[in-house]
Amino acid sequence: REQVMGVFRSLIFLLSFRLLHVAKGSTVWLNKNGYEDLVVAINPQVPEDANIILNVMNMIKNASNYLFEMTKHRFFFKSVKIIIPKTWKKNINYSRLKTESYDKADVIIADPYIKHGDDPYTLQYGGCKEKGRYIHFTPNFLLNDKLANVYGEKGRVFVHEWAHYRWGVFDEYSSDMPFYVSRNSKAASVEATSCPAGVAGIPVFQDCSGDKCEPRSCRYDGQLYEKGCMFIPDIRQNIPCSVMYLQYVLSVVEFCDKNTHNSEAPNMQNKMCNHKSTWEVIMESDDFRNSTVVNASAPPSETTFRLLQTQDRAVALVLDVSGSMSMHDRIRHLRSAAEAFLLHIIEIGSWVAIVTFDSDASEKAPLQQITDDAARQKLVQCLPIIASGKTNICAGIRKGLKLIADKMNTTYGSEIVLLTDGEDSGIATCLDLVKQSGAKIHTIALGPLAAKELEDFSTLTGGLKLYAVDGAVHNKLTMTFSAITSGSGDISEQSIQLESKELLVKHSGWMNTTVPVDKTVGNDTFFSVAWSLSQPFFFLRDPKGKEHGSSDFTIDNSNPNTARLSISGTAEVGDWQFCIKNLHTATQAISVTATSRPAYSDVPPVSIAAHVNRANRAFNPVVVYAEVSQGFLPVLGATVIATIEKDGAAAVTLELLDNGAGADTMKNDGIYSRYFTSLQGTGRYSLKVNAHGRNTTTRLSLKRNRALSLLGYRENGKIYMNAPRPKFADKEIKVKLGSFSRISTSSLVVNTGGDSAPIYPPCKVTDLHAHIENKTIVLSWTAPGGDLDNGKADHYIIKSSGNLLDLRNHFDHATSVNSSNLIPKEAGREESFKIKLENFIIKNDTVIYFAIRAVDDTKLISEVSNIAQTTWFVPPKASVPLEYDGNNEGADSTVIVAIVAVCVTVVCTIVSSTLCVLQKRKGRVDFETMQ
Repeated sequence: REQVMGVFRSLIFLLSFRLLHVAKGSTVWLNKNGYEDLVVAINPQVPEDANIILNVMNMIKNASNYLFEMTKHRFFFKSVKIIIPKTWKKNINYSRLKTESYDKADVIIADPYIKHGDDPYTLQYGGCKEKGRYIHFTPNFLLNDKLANVYGEKGRVFVHEWAHYRWGVFDEYSSDMPFYVSRNSKAASVEATSCPAGVAGIPVFQDCSGDKCEPRSCRYDGQLYEKGCMFIPDIRQNIPCSVMYLQYVLSVVEFCDKNTHNSEAPNMQNKMCNHKSTWEVIMESDDFRNSTVVNASAPPSETTFRLLQTQDRAVALVLDVSGSMSMHDRIRHLRSAAEAFLLHIIEIGSWVAIVTFDSDASEKAPLQQITDDAARQKLVQCLPIIASGKTNICAGIRKGLKLIADKMNTTYGSEIVLLTDGEDSGIATCLDLVKQSGAKIHTIALGPLAAKELEDFSTLTGGLKLYAVDGAVHNKLTMTFSAITSGSGDISEQSIQLESKELLVKHSGWMNTTVPVDKTVGNDTFFSVAWSLSQPFFFLRDPKGKEHGSSDFTIDNSNPNTARLSISGTAEVGDWQFCIKNLHTATQAISVTATSRPAYSDVPPVSIAAHVNRANRAFNPVVVYAEVSQGFLPVLGATVIATIEKDGAAAVTLELLDNGAGADTMKNDGIYSRYFTSLQGTGRYSLKVNAHGRNTTTRLSLKRNRALSLLGYRENGKIYMNAPRPKFADKEIKVKLGSFSRISTSSLVVNTGGDSAPIYPPCKVTDLHAHIENKTIVLSWTAPGGDLDNGKADHYIIKSSGNLLDLRNHFDHATSVNSSNLIPKEAGREESFKIKLENFIIKNDTVIYFAIRAVDDTKLISEVSNIAQTTWFVPPKASVPLEYDGNNEGADSTVIVAIVAVCVTVVCTIVSSTLCVLQKRKGRVDFETMQ
C-alpha cells in the first residue's frame, strides 16, 4: 500500500509543475473545427519572391480540403499569418507584427544549407502524442513544380507534416527497413513496410554511375535484399493508403485506423506509439476531444491569410531597483549583466530604452537606436547602481510601453525585458494592458522570492520565461540575459555564447579554462573575467601564442569586479586559453564568459537550443533537451552536459545523450535528451547546457520525420523511375569544424505540494533488437535506469509470444524467458542476452516475438518495451516475370529486371532474424525514367 501511495504522490506531484522557456509557444488554436492563427515565417536570407507567398497560400488552401477529408470531416485550416522578413521590400498590404515571430512559427521557409535538401520535414523532440517544434519547407520545394513528381501534391505533403507537428504521430514507411517478413496471413511472406499492409508494388535496385542509373532486380545479401533495394508502389491502389505512408498516391484518403493499421510494419509509428494506428493517436488528442464531425462535404469556410512584416527590434529594459535588490549583490550583478547585454548581446540596429522601478517607475534612457559602439556605451551609462524602495512591477511595464510608443507610435512587435527579485500583489492590474499592447514580455526572476505570478506576463505574450540563481559573481545572470536574442531568424548578427564557467578558487589556486573558437564564429568576440573579492592575476593566450594580460582588459569604475576584452576583427580560430590565479588570501568565486557572432553571413554557425518539457508518457517526467545543429543539419557526436540549479540546493549535472534510448526519441538526430529525476522541492530551477566537440570531424545528419519522396511508380505494368536523388558527397555530410563550445539556458518551475521526492520506475526500453547467432537467439538493448534513465535497474522480466498484439496487451500472461542470471548494467550501457533455440519449437514460418520490462529495487516496473521479432522463413521460388512492351513516349531508358522472392531480417522496431534458403532467377520488366 505504501508503494502505491508513493506512486500516487509522485503522479500528483508531477502534474503540478509548470515549465519555463520550454515549448516554442505555438499560438494555433482550434475554433469550431478550424485551426486559427497558424504562423508561417520566411527566413530573412530567402531572396524576395512573391510566388513563395502565393504558393504557400495555395498549398494550405488545398491542405485544408485534404485534411477535412482525411480526418472524416473534422478539421480544416481557418486562418493563417505569413511573416515576411524585414529584408523584403515594404508593402502597404503587410501589417506590423505583434507577438508573432520567426522563432516561434509553426512553419518555416528557409534554405536547407545543403545541396538537394528539399525534403519537407517536421522537427519532433518528444514521443508519441507530443507536438513537434516546427515544419520546414525549402523555397525550392514551394517554387519548383517538378518536385510534385517527387513528393506529390503540396497540400497532401502539408497534411503529412501537420500530423507529425500537431498530433505527434510518426512515419509509416521506413527508409532503413523497406521490407519485412509478415505473418498477417497463414504463411509468412515478404511485404513492403507500409500502412495498410498489402500495398501493391515491386522491389527495385538502381545501379548508378554518376548521373546515369540502370534499374535492376534486387539481389540477396544472405538474408535480406541488398542495401538500397527500394519498393516501387503502383500509382493506383485497390485499397486506401495512409497519408503517413504514401502521401503522393491518389488513393490516399485517410489515416490508418484500428482496422487498417499494419501493426507488424517496422516503422517509427509502431515503435513510438506502441503499435497503435495514427488515427487512434489522433483520437486521443485534445483537438479530437474538442471537436465534432461537420455535416458538410467541404470545410465550412475557406482559409484566410494575413501578411505581416518584421520591423526593427525595439526593446525596453524594465529593471527592479527596489530595496531587496541591494541584497546578495543583486544590483551590482544586474548592472554587470545588463552591461554585457547592451555591449555584446543585443543586435546592431536594435532600439533600446531603459526603465527602473521601485514603488514608481523612472525613465533612465528613452528609446534609441544602437548604431555603433558609442551608442552602446551611452546606454550603459544609464544603468542603475542604487537600490531602495518597494516593488511596483506594473509601473515599470507601463513606463516601458510608453517609451516604445513615444518613438515608434505603436507597441506592436516590441519587447520588454522585465527583471525583478520581489513580490508584487498588483501584477494582475496590468495584464489587460499587456495583452492589448502587442508587445512580448521576457521575464527574468532573480533569486528565490520573485513574484510567483511573474511568468503570467510571458505566458500571455509568448515571451521567454527565465530564472537566475543568486551567485557570488554575475555570470549566471549574464548567461540568462544572453538567451534574449532576436527572434527574427537572422543569424548573421546574433550573439552566440561560447563559454560561461564559475569556480570557487582557493588562495594561490589556478583556474585554467580553454575556450575554443571554431570557424563558424569569430566576429565581435568578447571575453570577460569576474571575481567576488579582489582582482586575480590572469592572462588570455590566443591560438598563435600571443598573450593578452590584465592591462589589455577594460575594467569600468562603475563595475570594478569585471574585466573585459573585445577582439578586433575576426577572432583567430582555435583554442583560447585563460590562466587565472587567485591572489586573495581567502577562497573566492571567479568566472569566465565568452561570446561571439557568426563569422559569415551565409554560413550558419553551430548552435545549441536548450528546452525542458513534460513528457507525454507514464509519470509525466521532466525531460531536458538540447538541439545541436549547424543551420538545419543535426550535429552528431557532441558531448552535451546539462547543469540544473535551484537556490539553496546543490547543482545537478546530467550528460544528455543522442542514443535513441531512455528520454531520447531518435538516435543520431542531433537532439540530446535525458530525464531529470533529481527534483528538490518546490521552486524555480535554472538550466545551463554546454555542448562541445574536440578536434574531430563532426558528422552532420539529414533530418528524420520527412515526407516520403517518390522514387518511382508502376502504372499499367510499366515502371516509371524518377531521376535518382543525388548522393551526398562526404564533404557535405562530414564537416571539419575543429573544436567548438556552445552554451544555452532555460528554466522550469515546480510546485510539489510538499517536500517528498518523486518516485520513478525504470524507463521503457525502446531499442530491443533480436537476431540469430549459431543457433542462439541474441537479444540486445540499451539498459534503462532504476529511476527512468538514471541509475541501475534491479532485474529484468523477459517474455515471448507467437502473437505480437497478445504480447503487447497481455505481457504478464505471455511465456516467461528465464533471465535470473542477467544482472542489469548502468543506464545507457549496452545489454545482451542469449536464448537457446532448443527452448522453442522451430519450423518454417515460425515467428517469435520478445518484449522486456525492467524492475527497480522498490518493485516499480517499467512499461513494456518495443517488440522484437525473430522469424524462420524459407522464401518461395522466384516468380516467373512478365515482359512488357518497352515502347512508350518520353522514355529515356528501358531496363529489364526481375521480380524476385525475398528473405528479410527486420532489425528495427520489429526485429526479424531469418534463416533463408535463397534462390535467384533472372527475368525482364520494362522501366521508364521520368525527368
